[in-house]
Amino acid sequence: MQHLQITSPQHLTDQVLAVFTDDPAVSQLAVLRGASLEPVGDIVMADVAREATNEILDQLIALGIPECGTIHIEPVTTWVSRAGFRAERHTPGSSADAVVWADVTQRAYEETELNWTYLSFMTMATLLAGIAVVVDSQVLVIGAMVLGPEFVAIAALGLALVRRRGNLFALAGRTLLVGFGVAIAATTVAALVARALGWVVSEDVTGDRPGTDFIYSPDKWSFIVALIAAAAGVLSLTSAKVGGLSGVFISVTTVPAAGNVALGVAFGAWDEVSGSAIQLALNISGMILAGWATLAVQHLVWNRMASHRQRTLGRHEG
Repeated sequence: MQHLQITSPQHLTDQVLAVFTDDPAVSQLAVLRGASLEPVGDIVMADVAREATNEILDQLIALGIPECGTIHIEPVTTWVSRAGFRAERHTPGSSADAVVWADVTQRAYEETELNWTYLSFMTMATLLAGIAVVVDSQVLVIGAMVLGPEFVAIAALGLALVRRRGNLFALAGRTLLVGFGVAIAATTVAALVARALGWVVSEDVTGDRPGTDFIYSPDKWSFIVALIAAAAGVLSLTSAKVGGLSGVFISVTTVPAAGNVALGVAFGAWDEVSGSAIQLALNISGMILAGWATLAVQHLVWNRMASHRQRTLGRHEG
């Protein structure tokens, strides 16, 4: 169930109410005339089955509400209502599977913004990955994977392709490039300092590392794992039930590969650099592809659900 609160100018309020009236997906509808002071107008509140949220939002956007008012969308985590139960039962699809595109898109914009926090997490994760390579620690590799903030930005590229958001694609691409660039540069400087102090020697980077050699040894499984992990991650981001996102962070070798690139540059180990760079490219490209494919399928499925619902409503009205 989703709760929608719309701030509407008075001349559009009746049209807004018409969007909700007689729709079986709506279980509660209220209007507060003249309650909004900025912008001046009315407040309309409605509880809507999650599966029908996109259709209703599209109609509100077509009325021009975002230009002269506001639409607030909030998930209703707990509710007790027979009308609400009927609304969800009479709306095609499953609430857990439904994708609220406005919510997913806003999260993508917010979490791919290039800011100090993003760069800090990316740099710390890559530094941790560099230490994991030196001490050959799988535990530290997992820690670096979990700390890295890059997954949502990668998923945002697929979302931008599906939803045709060129500015989101540019934002996510810039965030990834600058984020990895800054993190690798900072880790390279740290590795050079450690080398000068004698804390790390060439053998630590180029010697036998049975626990972390997968970081610079890309193969077919690297790409396959990236595909599966990204599909699972996107489903976690778009579903009402979030369960698999943390698993994605510890299954794809992006940040560890970036850390190994930095160490390889610092010690002139170019085989390490090339192997890790290929690993990084394979993982990111696989994640973008899987993210796009998963979102494209969801987009197609829910467009068909919406068409089926509109045909059903049309028959009922007839």
